[in-house]
Amino acid sequence: MLNNSYICAVDIGSNKIAACLVSIRKNRIEDIFFEVAPSRGVKVGVIVDATELVICLTKIIKSLKAKSGLRIKFIHTNFSGKDISTKHSHAIIPLAERGNKVVTLTDIASANEQARILGSSLEDEIIHVIPSSYSIDSKSNVINPVGLYSHKLEVDLYLICARLASLQSLSRVISQAGYEIRNLSFSGLATSKAVFGSEEKRGISVFCDIGSDVTELLTFKGGLLQNIQILPVGGNSMTQQLSDGLKINFELAEDIKRSYGVIGGADNIGEEKEILVKKDEFYKPIKQRQVAQMVTSSSRLICSQIKEVVENKTALHEIGHFIMAGKTLLTDGLIEMMEGVIGIPVAIGRIKNPEIAPIVKENSDLSGQKYLTYLTCLGMICEDLENKTVASSNLVKPAKNLLIKAINRFKEAYQEYF
Repeated sequence: MLNNSYICAVDIGSNKIAACLVSIRKNRIEDIFFEVAPSRGVKVGVIVDATELVICLTKIIKSLKAKSGLRIKFIHTNFSGKDISTKHSHAIIPLAERGNKVVTLTDIASANEQARILGSSLEDEIIHVIPSSYSIDSKSNVINPVGLYSHKLEVDLYLICARLASLQSLSRVISQAGYEIRNLSFSGLATSKAVFGSEEKRGISVFCDIGSDVTELLTFKGGLLQNIQILPVGGNSMTQQLSDGLKINFELAEDIKRSYGVIGGADNIGEEKEILVKKDEFYKPIKQRQVAQMVTSSSRLICSQIKEVVENKTALHEIGHFIMAGKTLLTDGLIEMMEGVIGIPVAIGRIKNPEIAPIVKENSDLSGQKYLTYLTCLGMICEDLENKTVASSNLVKPAKNLLIKAINRFKEAYQEYF
């Protein structure tokens, strides 16, 4: 349930922790605050040092409190990395002993719940339940069967799960920092909420989020999530190749990548151009062309891996929108490299969600491409706002309130017989 006064979204990554706080008044965003800091204690989406992460979280949320003047108790955070898994779960429920009856919201909720239970396991926690399609007696791949007559109802759920032990570790870290998890999201799905507009919800769209350690690939058809793939490559892969090739430490390689990493066009860089870097107590000259060649080589490898994974699920010519996000996009020439490798137009993810787009455009903290830092946070806020809007017609869980249940039953009976 959406908090009446604020939404606090915290994106916990391997390189950074970004946080966004919106104050809510009369169901509308009144103000927005941002904070970012280096991340400690997380590698490839997995917590490796709880103490360090608690310190980072405490510091960044304390800063948000100071900026906003709000008391923060609950946060919406994300989960990603190798501990994410997906599965399809199928269930069939009878609607009538004989003959047919009209399909109601309660029937759909019951079918969804049955499929969710069948897809559950002791090792994993389900964090997203997404209906892929429904089937009734005479039709398959029905998007919304409400109001149709049938003898039975089938559902195919796409379940996004997280390893239970990792979730428990995350919850404990949040608790030690003094907060509680109000909502939990898969990073890529949350981010897509911010960048997908009406156009992207038509046909087949691919969302590619290149993080520091992992790349998330999500395929949508008609706005519905069809597939998730997580690759163990990201911006740090390019940095590591520079570090190994130039025999310098990782931090220095990252600085060089950000300042001089140009993808493509290495031959246009003069042979005489050099970068002076401090190694031990001496300065060492490095050829700028060599840096460009290494960054180009590693980025081409990443793009080729992405292409291979996408092609295994979807024909490239059928993709209507290929959208990319992640701070790695700030590396000059990456979009062009991806377009050259994959052979279709590629776009940078822009904030298109109508709930947050207007207020984001007015905020100087997000000008240029600075918004990329907070894109996942903004997506989580979009999820909360969306959940508030559709709460009254939620298709996953039946209404818990007995009075509401009784009213819904009466409406469904009236719909069926009149």
